[in-house]
Amino acid sequence: MHRVSQALSVLVALCALTLFLWPAADPVQSTTLKATALVVFAVGLWACAALPEYLVALAFLFIAAITAVVPPEVVFSGFTTSTLWLVFGGLIMAEAVRASGLGLRLASRLLGAFSGSYRQALIGTMLVTTVLCFVMPATVARILLMIPILLAFCDRLGLAPGGRGFIGIMLAMLLGSFQIGAAILPANIPNLVLAGSAESLYGVQILYLEYLKLHFPVQALAKAILTLWLLEKMFAEPVTARQGPDSLPPMSAAQWRMAAILGGALALWATDFIHHLRPGWIGLGAGLACLLPRVGLINIHEFNERVKLGPFFYIGAVLGVGAMINAAELSTTLFAGLPALVGLAADNDFVNFHLMSMLSTVTAMFATSPGQPALLGPLAGELAAATGWNVKTILLTFAIGFSTILLPYQVPPVIVGLYAAGVAPRHAARVFLIQAALTVLLLWPLNYFWWWLLGYFGS
Repeated sequence: MHRVSQALSVLVALCALTLFLWPAADPVQSTTLKATALVVFAVGLWACAALPEYLVALAFLFIAAITAVVPPEVVFSGFTTSTLWLVFGGLIMAEAVRASGLGLRLASRLLGAFSGSYRQALIGTMLVTTVLCFVMPATVARILLMIPILLAFCDRLGLAPGGRGFIGIMLAMLLGSFQIGAAILPANIPNLVLAGSAESLYGVQILYLEYLKLHFPVQALAKAILTLWLLEKMFAEPVTARQGPDSLPPMSAAQWRMAAILGGALALWATDFIHHLRPGWIGLGAGLACLLPRVGLINIHEFNERVKLGPFFYIGAVLGVGAMINAAELSTTLFAGLPALVGLAADNDFVNFHLMSMLSTVTAMFATSPGQPALLGPLAGELAAATGWNVKTILLTFAIGFSTILLPYQVPPVIVGLYAAGVAPRHAARVFLIQAALTVLLLWPLNYFWWWLLGYFGS
C-alpha cells in the first residue's frame, strides 16, 4: 500500500510540474495553469498520504510564495482567520486533557456501567466517544487516547484482539470519533477548514451553537444510532463481563483545573450568539489558560515536545489552497457550468440538497475529507446562485459530504487508528460502504427535513 502511495505521489508531482511549465498563450492563462499546478500538487499529495500532511503543507506554502502565482498575502491568508487559532488552542487543550488524566478518567468512569452485553458495550463506547468529541478537539488525540482504554475494556469483556466483537468495538470508536466530531465545530479538521473558508472567502461566520444545532441531531445522533445497529448486526459476540476495578481515585487538582477550563470554553462556545466572540478566540484563550504557570496543565518548557503543531500548518495551507483557487478564479475557469452539469435548479430544494450532498461526497473521495471544503469553498457563490440559497447554506452542506465516508483513506485519523488498534482497513471499508448507502437512503432525507424546519433553504 505504501509503495502504491509513493508511486501515485510521483505521478501527482510530475503532473503538477507539467502543468506549471506548460507554455501559456497569455499572462491570464499562465496564472491559471500555474495555480492549477499548485493545487494539484498540494491536494494530490495529501490524498496519496505518502508524505506527512504538514510537510506537503509547508512545501505548498514555500513554492507558492517563491513563485508568486498569487500574492503571498493571499496564500498565507488562512493564518489570519480565527478558525486557525481555534486549531492552535484545540491542540493545546487536547494535550492538556491527556496530560491531566481527565480524558482517561472520563472514559473509564463512563465505560464501567456498560459491561452487561455487547449492545451495552457498543453504546458505552459511542457515548464515551461523543463526550470526548465535546471536550477534546483533536480527532487523532481522541483516537489514540481511547485505544488503550478499549483494549482493557475488551479484555474485561472477554473479546480477543482481532476477533469479531473486538473489531466492532474499535470501529464504533473510530467512526464515532470522526462522524460525531463532524457535527461539533472544534472537533474535526474538516469542520475547521469549512469555517475558515467561509470566513476568509466570504466573511461568513459559522457559530458553534448554530453548527451544532444544524448537524448534531441527524449527522451525529441519528447516524450514531444507525451505526450502532449496523455494528451489532455485523460484529456481535457474547461477552463474559469479567470483574474490573470498581472505583477511581478522587479527582486531582490538575483534573479539576482542566475541567474548569473546559467548562468555561464550552459555555462560551455555546453562548457565542450572545457575546459574539468567535470560537477561535475562545479556543485560543482556553489553550493559553492550559499553559499558564500554576494554573495550566502543560509546562511551557515542554510545549514544543508535547504539543504537535503539524495540523496547525496543515490547515493554514489548506485554507491557502482555497484562497488561491478564489484569487486565480480557477472555479470560474475550470468549473464553469458545474451547477448545470450537476443538475441544480432554483425552486427545487429537496433535489438540490441531495445533489449538493452527493457532489460534496464525491469530492471528498478525491480530495479527502479535509481538502473537500477547500476545493468546494470557492464555488459556493456560483452554487448559491444556481440553487437560490444563501452562501452559508451551501457551505454547510459540504459537511454532509465530508461526513459521508465511503473508504477509510478519506479520513487520515481513522487510518492511524486502524493500524494502532490492529484492525484491517477492509473491515472499516465494509462498514463505511454499507453505512454510506443507508445514510443516503435514510439520513439525507431526514437531514433535509430538519434543515427545512430550521428555515435554511431559500435566500
